[in-house]
Amino acid sequence: MALNRLDLNLLHVFDTIYREGSLTRAARALHLTQPAVSHSLSRLRDHFNDPLFTRQGNQMVPTPLARRFLESMRPGLTQIQGAVNQFHAFDPATQRKTYSLGLRDILESTFLPRLMKRLNAYPELEIASQRVARREMETQLAAGKLDFAVDVLLPVSNQTAHELLRRDRLVVLAREGHPLASGMLDMNGYLSARHVLVSSRAEGPGIEDFELSRLGVQRNIRLRCQHYYAACRVVEETDLLLTMPEAYARIIAERARIRIMDPPADLPSIDVHLYWHKAYEREPALIWFREQLRAVSGSPGAGNPDQELS
Repeated sequence: MALNRLDLNLLHVFDTIYREGSLTRAARALHLTQPAVSHSLSRLRDHFNDPLFTRQGNQMVPTPLARRFLESMRPGLTQIQGAVNQFHAFDPATQRKTYSLGLRDILESTFLPRLMKRLNAYPELEIASQRVARREMETQLAAGKLDFAVDVLLPVSNQTAHELLRRDRLVVLAREGHPLASGMLDMNGYLSARHVLVSSRAEGPGIEDFELSRLGVQRNIRLRCQHYYAACRVVEETDLLLTMPEAYARIIAERARIRIMDPPADLPSIDVHLYWHKAYEREPALIWFREQLRAVSGSPGAGNPDQELS
């Protein structure tokens, strides 16, 4: 396996197949034909005497040897790419690039419309948004399968950088004509109503319930569901109340018969953070895109005139 017998261009192909999980997507990212990528993979398999990737459904899954090789190779490849990138500025108007972004569904609704509007002037850029399990986020960022992730504050290693993008305060939703929607919502009214709790977990309190518990009170949960959109539809047709992030509530309220009210107590805000891996933070294309995410987030210092709480 002497290095002088290995075309270093093949390492870039290997890295891209690993990141994309598909020969078709790798070919598109590399601006090559799929047969050319398949031929490169065949050469790599011969060199390592290992299949490197096996097909499982529509995915190319790396073998244990491929995973070990990536862990050893990536620091050196990243250093080479960083050295090259120092001499090549990124031009979003002319260079083709696909950015992979980890977003949960509610953040897709608040981020993507503003982001795509901002990127309208750059037709060569594509965005691939995907939901990634939080326990896998750092691994996906380290492997280059994700360029960035946006989520609540999470515990991460010192290899993952993050910054606060925005704070989203909680508000209370009720249907139009709800008896409690005619004036200011007080604690007695809030506790007298029945509520919807949105959570991906089967049990346990919501973020608002921790603060209510600290105040020595408890609300009556009538429905627990997984998605805010479904919860809003329920609120529109019933007397249930829903406590949720304001940014998404404003979007829903544009097309639904609901009222948005201030909560009866100071509830904790939801801090939304941007995550990326430090190994790639000097790449010009990623530096540029990080600025775009800051600009559409309403983050402090991003120069965004729209300073809504979202």
